[in-house]
Formats: sequence, C-alpha cells, structure tokens
Amino acid sequence: MAYGYYPGCSLSHSAAPYDLSTRAVARALGLELQELQDWNCCGATEYIALNRTAAYALVGRNLALAEAQLAPENGRPRQLVAPCSACFLNLKKVDAYVARHSELRGPFDASLTAGGLRYDAGSVVVRHLLETLVTDVGLGAIRKRVTHPLTALRVAPYYGCLLTRPDLAGHGSEDAEYPQSLDDLLRAVGAEVVDFPLKTHCCGGHMTQISAGTAYTLIHRLLSSAAEYRADVIVAACPMCQLNLDAYQSAVNKAYGEHFEIPVLYFTQLVGLALGLEAEALGLGREMVPAREALAKIGVSEPPAPATPRPAQRKKGDKSLPMPTRRKPARSRKGVHA
Repeated sequence: MAYGYYPGCSLSHSAAPYDLSTRAVARALGLELQELQDWNCCGATEYIALNRTAAYALVGRNLALAEAQLAPENGRPRQLVAPCSACFLNLKKVDAYVARHSELRGPFDASLTAGGLRYDAGSVVVRHLLETLVTDVGLGAIRKRVTHPLTALRVAPYYGCLLTRPDLAGHGSEDAEYPQSLDDLLRAVGAEVVDFPLKTHCCGGHMTQISAGTAYTLIHRLLSSAAEYRADVIVAACPMCQLNLDAYQSAVNKAYGEHFEIPVLYFTQLVGLALGLEAEALGLGREMVPAREALAKIGVSEPPAPATPRPAQRKKGDKSLPMPTRRKPARSRKGVHA
C-alpha cells in the first residue's frame, strides 16, 4: 500500500522520534510512505486566525503538491498521511472548507495560481497515521505480526483534542469524547489499556508560551488522571501533546508540588517495540522524562540519549520561543504510581 507522507515541521525537529518510529513501523507493516517533495509548514494552529487567505494558501500548497506528485492506486484516490494531529486537521479542514464554501475558492485558487500551482478540492484524501494503521492494515494483521507483546505495561491512550474534532468527512468518525481506535491498537500489541477519562482533553497547545499558568493547569489534570489510574506511560498521537506532557512535566511538578515521573511516548514507538524493532531505531531514549522503568517491565532497555550540543546563549532581543532542554537522569525515576 502506497501513501503520500507529510511529516510536518515538528517531526523534522523536536518530534524526530515520531518520524523515526513512523517510518520504521510503516516498513515493518508493508506501507510505502512517499514523502512530499518541497512541502512547507501547515501554519500550526494560530496562523489561520491571523490571515485566513494566506493560511489557506499555505496549506493548499501542500495539497497541490500532493495532487501533482501522487497518483490514484487501484481505483483508490490519492492518499496523504500526516502523523501530526495539527497538520492532519489543517490539511483536512482546508480541503473540506474550500470545497464547501465558494467564497473561499476565489482567493485560494488565485494564491495557488500565483505560485504556478492548482488544487481540485477533494482530489486528495488526508489521513491520520493512527486511522491508517487501524483501518488499512487492520488490528488482526498487526496482532499477527507481534513478536514482543507489551504484556503488563499499563498505558494511558491520549488522543488530544484535534484528532476527533471537528466533524468533517473522514474525520471525527469516532466518538469525539471517548474514541477507541488507539485503545484497540494498544490492546492488539498486548498492552494493558487503563481507563483514561481525559483522553481527548486539550494539553494547552502553545499556551505554555502565552499563559504558563493556564497551560500547567491543563497539563496537571492530564498527568493527575494518568497517575490516578496507575499508568506506566502516556501514549500520544500528536507531537504537541507529547512535548507539553513530557517537556513541561517538571515545571508542573514545581508549580503544584507534585512528583510526576510519567514517560510520554508515541504510539508508533510502542507498536514498533511489539513488532520486535530496536528501541534506538524508534527514537526511544530521547524523551525528557526517561522511560527506563516502563520499558523494563516489557524487557526492553532504554538506549542512551544521543549527545546534544550545549544550547547557544540567547542574544539580546531574541524573540524566538524558548524551548526546554532534556533533564539529566536522576539516581532513581519512580513514578507516583509505582
């Protein structure tokens, strides 16, 4: 099965383990991912509120590239897979809204034409990676390929707020508040899925840079719920969700007097382990909250974190967003659920 592949900005940088594990799992399951040539940023979540025409054109350029570079296969329309939930939503939303609202099509078409491109709305089917694995490969086929079941690993499936909303064609087909596809996939690879009532609640997105207190409140709720249900690991399907719960866990601990040490991994990393792939090839060991104890429960050793250069000192007047750095491993990393 062949698919276009849109990694997006996060998977090219801070969420590189998601990209590594996506490609590794795809190869293991016989999926051919053809990365779009010359793709650009999807605009993340805020740009569309600042300039709708420019934002739609930014996303539309990727759709136009997909239409030009991909071909229908066996009567199936062009398929474009995006692992990032924000990228998936932006691509899906622009495709649907341009088809639905005639007032958008004029400026949208003119913007693409200025760049020598065109896009016929509906000619590319945008898919999230999770749905592609569950629907196209199938849980039964994945279960048959498991060589290292994740027995005894308690996982909290975290979908985030973008994966099941809004209700667009091919998007939101699951219950928006309590979806099950990620739960089912994790069970298929042998994990023990805990009840996680906040599975579709927001992680705060970029609020960590706008209103840290608000963001920490949202993150604290999620971590508290996972700890309450004694999860060994939180499993994410979105790079922003993974970043917030992982990178800002120590800040939440400080703000609330907590001692959370719950690793946050991508679902592709756990699927890859169950398929017998090497931890290092899946990008494990790069998370900020070490997954050492959780991985030990399934007989996997956490690989050492890759060496990272010392961050350059910020220059006066630098307005770029500050990013957290990986903490050094402590003597013992016991979660509150241990």
